Amino acid sequence: MIELLRIGWRQTWGRRPGCFGLFAIALALTLVTNACSVGFSQSPKSLRIGMVVFPGYDIALYGETAEIFKRRGLRVDFVRFDNALDTTRALMRGSLDAAFTTLWDVMLADPSEDSPVVLMALDISAGSDGILAQPAIKTVADLRGKMVAAKLGSSTHLTLLEALKAHQVNFSEVEIVDYSNDVAAQKIEERAIDAAVLWEPVLSETAQSTQGNIIHTTKDLDSLTIDVMVSTKSTVKAHKAELQQFMLAWFDVMHAVETQPLNVFNAVGAQLGQTGASFAGDYAGLKQGNIALNQRMFAPDGRLKSAQAEIAQLINDDPRNGRVMRQDVEIDATLINHVMAEWKP
Repeated sequence: MIELLRIGWRQTWGRRPGCFGLFAIALALTLVTNACSVGFSQSPKSLRIGMVVFPGYDIALYGETAEIFKRRGLRVDFVRFDNALDTTRALMRGSLDAAFTTLWDVMLADPSEDSPVVLMALDISAGSDGILAQPAIKTVADLRGKMVAAKLGSSTHLTLLEALKAHQVNFSEVEIVDYSNDVAAQKIEERAIDAAVLWEPVLSETAQSTQGNIIHTTKDLDSLTIDVMVSTKSTVKAHKAELQQFMLAWFDVMHAVETQPLNVFNAVGAQLGQTGASFAGDYAGLKQGNIALNQRMFAPDGRLKSAQAEIAQLINDDPRNGRVMRQDVEIDATLINHVMAEWKP
């Protein structure tokens, strides 16, 4: 229709129109305006969401494969980062609309003028993160006086602190070496360190190759390693509708995981260059972020509030992360409560 109107303009352009010509031009302008208005309202809304490679985040790729985002009127661009610290940094600098990260990382995000807002829980680690030790080390208590790899200020640091606290090991009794996940796995294979905090699938793969002992995983407790979707106060205000549609799409994905897991795992695995069975094994160490989990997380006195307080205490008790904890992290249940009430299978 727009092309036909353009042809009409070319035919009348350059001539002084008569009354009918004026009417035709006015009608054409109205049609063009309405057509453009309809086109804009129907075109997908765009979101840029940052994340690292991690099964709990990668599961969202099914929203692309199954055209779930498209049906929700969205175009989602997932932006990959090497580590969660860079993801939250990009978010707070305004380069992203939202980020997949951990509650811990949000609380340690760089200072900024805008404030972070936690909008949804994606999963809770329940075996996906753990501590691998050399064969002679059998328990977390045996880590006293040992050298343990964890990336300071990251979620692996949190996993270590959780484990030490649970086993009544003073944080100062353990030497932490500041290594990323991949480097930590390499160092433990080289026998250069006593233990390392790793996440799946590196955790299981390295345990097998070194014949080491997995002496702790997040399955052993109600873990503080909670993955969340976070945005900023200004972005929530400007893009509330798009964020809401994404959250509805997320619950569509979670429903698919519950009702047709093989299809989901095969589709996501194919995008990652894995088999469906391999990806399913990686995802198995997580409590999925369905409506039931989010209801627990965002209840007035829910798990997110208590986890925030516990994480703050760990940060204060072990200042080796070298970062300043944010005091302005907001856990806002308004949007998620609306979405959970609206979503239908």
